[in-house]
Amino acid sequence: MVSFLLSMVLLVVGYFTYGVVVERIFGIDTKRITPAVAFEDGVDYVPLKWGKIFLIQFLNIAGLGPIFGAVMGALFGPAAFLWIVFGTLFAGGVHDYLSGMMSMRHDGKSIPEIVGIYLGDGMRQVMRVFSIVLLILVGTVFMAGPAGLLANLGMSGIFANKFFWVVAILIYYFIATVLPVDKIIAKIYPVFGVVLLIMAVGVGLMLVVTKAPIPEITLTNMHPSGLSMWPMLFITIACGAISGFHSTQSPLMARCLTNESYGRKVFYGAMVSEGMVALVWAAAAMAFFPNGIAGLSEVVKQGGAGLVVNRVSMGLLGPVGGVLAMLGVIACPITSGDTAFRSTRLILGDMFSLEQKGIKNRLYLAIPILGIGFALNFIDFAIIWRYFAWSNQTLATIVLWTGAVYLHRAKRSHLMASIPAAFMTAVVTTYILQAPEGFSLPTIISYPVGIIAAVAATSAFIVFLRKQKVKVGLATK
Repeated sequence: MVSFLLSMVLLVVGYFTYGVVVERIFGIDTKRITPAVAFEDGVDYVPLKWGKIFLIQFLNIAGLGPIFGAVMGALFGPAAFLWIVFGTLFAGGVHDYLSGMMSMRHDGKSIPEIVGIYLGDGMRQVMRVFSIVLLILVGTVFMAGPAGLLANLGMSGIFANKFFWVVAILIYYFIATVLPVDKIIAKIYPVFGVVLLIMAVGVGLMLVVTKAPIPEITLTNMHPSGLSMWPMLFITIACGAISGFHSTQSPLMARCLTNESYGRKVFYGAMVSEGMVALVWAAAAMAFFPNGIAGLSEVVKQGGAGLVVNRVSMGLLGPVGGVLAMLGVIACPITSGDTAFRSTRLILGDMFSLEQKGIKNRLYLAIPILGIGFALNFIDFAIIWRYFAWSNQTLATIVLWTGAVYLHRAKRSHLMASIPAAFMTAVVTTYILQAPEGFSLPTIISYPVGIIAAVAATSAFIVFLRKQKVKVGLATK
């Protein structure tokens, strides 16, 4: 219990300390006109209050990510607490803040365009593919998953048909993707954001009140299957520590903020809040079931992370917990899925330089995007989906390197971005080398190659910066 409470305190303190350091290093300009004001169009560029934007951003980046990922990460044992805390403060928070603020500094552009500005057109194309594929996969899975759950709620007739729910969710996705951000998203997302927070607070308080046997931090790997902690833990707990998906969502809210001073509250703050949610669920998963992690493993085998969430919620919060669990498992994925498709529309709009104020262009982009998502419901892409975890963290790694270049160009210290970027380079390289869906290489090869990749990436980054300095010097002569 002490480790859990200390970890929670560290997240709060980290927001008010390191979060301020991140903001100062970036160098906000409170007098700078933001995209929400400069390009207000009543569709995507819509000035909103920062409190509402925070809740929307929190739900956009969270959904079920910090819950399901934390539950599966809990199988490794309380070492997961360390990754959640330090990953959130020094990697995820920096990643989310930089992706949002860089977008604000560049007219609210989507993240592939930002990457292209700082890492070149080649990386822009890579990021476009990475982002679009990842977002469509997210949207599709968050269409099929909730549809299956709704069909199995015990209802009869057409309401027990998964296809009916897929179509119903698809219609909602279409509406939310093309309508102005303040018509649906800004109205209902804050509500679900509050629900997600209440759910986490309730579970966390009950853990303390019941004096749940939350294990103390140890670096021992407790995974029942013997899955290696490095790098699997750092891939499993993504949204609760660092996630590339977040960088695709931040530009949505970068187009709605009216002052740069709100950036820390919205981008860094939402990530810290998500880390706190992940911490609660990791602790609950470890402590709630008889036999601890062994008991958790059995429940995961029976019904996955969803069953864990249901039993923990019902067990700790009673009938209210059951309702919250249902909202969480069904509604939260849907609210992440629609913004995934909306982000895809914005990325394609930036790619093809299509203005989005007119409904016609929005329809041109939304119809084929959602059509692809719908078609994927009839294809078994389980193998492809396993690459999602790796591509998600790779996306985050590229964004961190981009942020490092941005900071260097702005004559700011790049270490807050380049250090976690190097770390994540080692993580994603090691993972793809040893994972079953990767090259299945033994750790004796994957571990050193992962470290070499991080060193090589850092060296390439330094060389890149020197070339940039030479170009600037030549240009000024």
